[in-house]
Amino acid sequence: MREYFFVGLVTAVVTYLLVPPVRAFALRIGAAPEVRERDVHKVPTPRLGGLAMFGGMAAGLLAASHLPWVGSALAGEQSGRTTSALLAAGGLIVVTGFLDDWLGMDALVKLGGQVAAGGLLVYYGVSLRSLPLPESMGGNVFLDTNLQAVMTILVVVVAINAVNFVDGLDGLAAGIVGIAAMATLVYSMVLSQDQQQTRINLTAVVAALLVGMCLGFLPHNFNPAKIFMGDTGSMLIGLVLATSLVTITSSVPTTALDVNRFALVLPLLPLAVVVLPLTDLIMAVIRRTSEGLSPFAPDRGHLHHRLLDIGHSHRRSVLIMYAWTFIFAFTIVGLSLEGVPLILFPLISVVAIAVLVVLSRPKGRKGAHAADRPESSQAGHHRATTG
Repeated sequence: MREYFFVGLVTAVVTYLLVPPVRAFALRIGAAPEVRERDVHKVPTPRLGGLAMFGGMAAGLLAASHLPWVGSALAGEQSGRTTSALLAAGGLIVVTGFLDDWLGMDALVKLGGQVAAGGLLVYYGVSLRSLPLPESMGGNVFLDTNLQAVMTILVVVVAINAVNFVDGLDGLAAGIVGIAAMATLVYSMVLSQDQQQTRINLTAVVAALLVGMCLGFLPHNFNPAKIFMGDTGSMLIGLVLATSLVTITSSVPTTALDVNRFALVLPLLPLAVVVLPLTDLIMAVIRRTSEGLSPFAPDRGHLHHRLLDIGHSHRRSVLIMYAWTFIFAFTIVGLSLEGVPLILFPLISVVAIAVLVVLSRPKGRKGAHAADRPESSQAGHHRATTG
């Protein structure tokens, strides 16, 4: 546990220290959006915060490689070349995001970069190897090489765009992903006590890195933000989150009977840790298509916009979504480790989503004037592949 904490601390400190020079660099090259009349912030705010997060991740990997426990997890035969995979795939996704944040990029080209990053994970041996189904359904289903690649890339693309999609308010994406990573870290550390020779230890290392990246960046990004992570950062933390999902899904053998079976399937979906952005994404697609618009057309119907529109402040909207994510993620983790009937998971998910939708419904005149409210400082400049 101490080694995981140390890796996260190194990552957080380096990320935090790198943000000021990255911010200066972004301003120098003009990687800052123009301030528009409807925006909340009054001065140009640079993007490219993901460069600092990548530096923090690299430092965390370097520190981890010199530690006995987490170093062996990274170098184990079941782990693939994880350090090389994260650096190569992360480097590619950062370059893609950097060019988009600075110069702009076609959505299909950006999608190609995401697919290629997923391909690099597969190339270095970090792939989804099996689906942990209950014994009543046949137990673990092992995937062939081609299906491993397809499924891994799919998880990467979905996770990246889910995170990218929710990156709409100062500190929102970093906070939500950080909370999700904390839940994943707790879950994987508990499982690793009984399953010490599996990839669950690798999942814990990756989750510790992700926690550090988010915590190190948040002090600079919380409202009022001094810097945005941009696509450079949102796609990077989405990639690292996807890596934790891929490794945890195929980590625990079916012999671990004292672990609830549905908990092992959750990370694949990935509902337990990114249910909020995925819910927002699905609702947006339904909303836009029902209005005869393209699913990719931007609008102000996101959950965080609705919270602003019904009268919550910028900070309160973000804190509400933090609290919801924390309660949901850790409730699922707690129930998973205790062992509960499978039917409870969909019931909890439906209730949690319903609560969030109700909380964000416009009420009375506040909702009627939603279009007149200014956009958030970050949402107005966000150009996600899906949003």
